[in-house]
Amino acid sequence: MSQTNVAQLLGKDAEYLLSHECKTISKNSIHLPGEDFIDKVFSQTNRSPQVLRSLQSLYGNGRLANTGYLSILPVDQGIEHSAGSSFAPNPIYFDPENIIKLAIDGGCNAVASTYGVLAMNSRKYAHKIPFVVKINHNEFLSYPNTYNQIMFGSVREAWNLGAAAVGATIYFGSEDSSRQIIEVAQAFEEAHALGMATILWCYTRNSGFKVDGVDYHTSADLSSQANHLGVTIQADIIKQKMPTNNGGYLATKHGKTHEKVYSELTTDHPIDLTRYQVANCYMGRAGLINSGGESKGQGDIEEAVSTAVVNKRAGGSGLILGRKAFQKPFAEGVQLLNSVQDVYLDNSVTIA
Repeated sequence: MSQTNVAQLLGKDAEYLLSHECKTISKNSIHLPGEDFIDKVFSQTNRSPQVLRSLQSLYGNGRLANTGYLSILPVDQGIEHSAGSSFAPNPIYFDPENIIKLAIDGGCNAVASTYGVLAMNSRKYAHKIPFVVKINHNEFLSYPNTYNQIMFGSVREAWNLGAAAVGATIYFGSEDSSRQIIEVAQAFEEAHALGMATILWCYTRNSGFKVDGVDYHTSADLSSQANHLGVTIQADIIKQKMPTNNGGYLATKHGKTHEKVYSELTTDHPIDLTRYQVANCYMGRAGLINSGGESKGQGDIEEAVSTAVVNKRAGGSGLILGRKAFQKPFAEGVQLLNSVQDVYLDNSVTIA
């Protein structure tokens, strides 16, 4: 995809996003994605040769192979949002094989899903595309609805079915966050011991993060601190929602922050806000992949491309995009995934 096409999809936001120069945290401070990312960053860490091999399998597959960027198809929404809510728009995805086929045909680096989905097709596909097993979930059937990540299986079982990586969610700031941190930290230690990579969904969740009608769950300062906690428990890759505002700490008046976070390290530009998220991933040593969000039908490709441009120009490592792809006819889902990947293949879309 040429920059002309990217600009066309961005429409009125093209100049705003493609020409922005980040003057907060210098691009020279960021460990940028590239073909030698594993060698430059992870080979210097405590990760074993087996973990390095698993990371290379993630970074070395699909249309973005060996670019340092990731395009991952995540389909755990059958639990997180209910199967009916997720798959009724396109019922072929009640069959888990179609999830894996979409990831392969869509040129993704990996497919992330549940134990059941990946185990059902393990012997047929584990050697064809890297598996990321999501090991915990928010069980979404109890009444009234609760929001609490619980383990659905063992790390050993993820290894048995051929996973290259495990993924987990922590609801930072929630009543159960302490338990989740301990559980996931222990699971990630075991995953690394078995030679698998680790990906953490770093989400904030607390009713107190909504102040005077403003939702700060995806504020740059709160979400970035969640990232920092995630890399602390040795997540190799951080999944985070795109920041939508800033000043969560200032609004909630809890925790600690610093005025320079707002006066020098961020602005209200989405690339600068996302740059702060990258900074809190050890300046990009752990890759930041932003999520694609819900499908709204018309305009999904434009929104996904915009998110990819922001992530790439901020110094991020790619997108993990699900509903926008699998809630469409198969061919359209492939097209959307390819459109996002084209942003990362377009050398004219550069770091800000």
